[in-house]
Amino acid sequence: MRVLVIGSGAREHALVVALRRDPGVSAVCAAPGNPGIAQQADVRPVDPCSAEAVVALATDYDADLVVIGPEVPLVLGIADAVRAAGIACFGPSASAARIEGSKAFAKDVMAAAGVRTAHSEIVDHPGELDAALDRFGPTWVVKDDGLAAGKGVVVTPDRSAARDHAAELLEQGHPVLLESFLDGPEVSLFCLVDGETVMPLLPAQDHKRVGDGDIGPNTGGMGAYTPLPWLPDDAVTEIVETVVKPVAAELVRRDVPFSGLLYAGLAMGQAGPAVVEFNCRFGDPETQAVLALLDSPLGELLNATATGTLDRAEAPRWQDGAAITVVLAAENYPARPRTGDVITGVGPESAEPNTEVLHAGTSLREDGALISSGGRVLNVVATGADLTEARSHAYARIAGIKLAGSHFRTDIALGAVESRIAIPSS
Repeated sequence: MRVLVIGSGAREHALVVALRRDPGVSAVCAAPGNPGIAQQADVRPVDPCSAEAVVALATDYDADLVVIGPEVPLVLGIADAVRAAGIACFGPSASAARIEGSKAFAKDVMAAAGVRTAHSEIVDHPGELDAALDRFGPTWVVKDDGLAAGKGVVVTPDRSAARDHAAELLEQGHPVLLESFLDGPEVSLFCLVDGETVMPLLPAQDHKRVGDGDIGPNTGGMGAYTPLPWLPDDAVTEIVETVVKPVAAELVRRDVPFSGLLYAGLAMGQAGPAVVEFNCRFGDPETQAVLALLDSPLGELLNATATGTLDRAEAPRWQDGAAITVVLAAENYPARPRTGDVITGVGPESAEPNTEVLHAGTSLREDGALISSGGRVLNVVATGADLTEARSHAYARIAGIKLAGSHFRTDIALGAVESRIAIPSS
């Protein structure tokens, strides 16, 4: 099977690494890829949001399967164009991708499916904002109703900060979603979904805030880990049965069946799981940790989903132990990041056991030097017998990487290791 991966980040790098482990995958190409991916696969300079360009490349490459990583191409209907060209595609239609592209659509689907989520209200006019804010609190959750790369959310007990963020979004012409605050630790659960067939992967936990101790603004994700020692053994089954399957069935009922990766972000509260958000694709950086433990052929699973045969596929097998992802970010991220700085210490001569460096925001200078080109620059992914060992490997490896002004969180998975995370009890 020849596979074309669309995207250029660490998520796509992780997909390429896992696909190369699949003996049934004979060739992998990524578009547009990045310098790290280029060491492991063909890369082509294609605009991932151009349906014409993606279809032309898939045809020219003789791809058997196209895997679309980022959300924007999915929302724009690139998967529809690939399937219309007669090529199998892992990724939902534009209609089904609205589960991420429009929070209002997602809320409507959840209401119809009877799925627990936060109370919410859409505000699309500045004159309605103050009255709407008065109906929420004492903790305000303010979201951009559209795509915001994980950074359009403010969660704050400060009403003025909530108002400022909402007013800024409205000024930019973006409707605002106000939500009630959900209690409990968050879980990311990825599920392969083919119509009403749902196959869960390992649950993970993302670290959204930029600083240690969950301080500072939200980011696209500063790290993640799996498994979750504090999550009850039956929690994944409960989430699948009460959240993912009802939503998948509702999308089928609406004649917009989902095919691809449905990501449920949940708060595990006192009353059970409640949905924080849905994404229509593999999450970043959780994917990097989850795929590090995958023991099944990834290409086989993605192809079964894309070709409507997931109901006949074997459930994924997983390696024992734990995996952690730590994100190295550029100076000033998540605001406007500094770019163009040289990165050193990522070569094989700097390798640490059980670790891999995945590229996210990197490029090559004319003289061949590796430089930063985005906010989240690199991911260090490490495995170990448990989270303590995985953390040790990851932080030993990231300590050897040099990038002027860069920063990373030092507490990824630490709360789980120190047994400080628990689901609230009644």
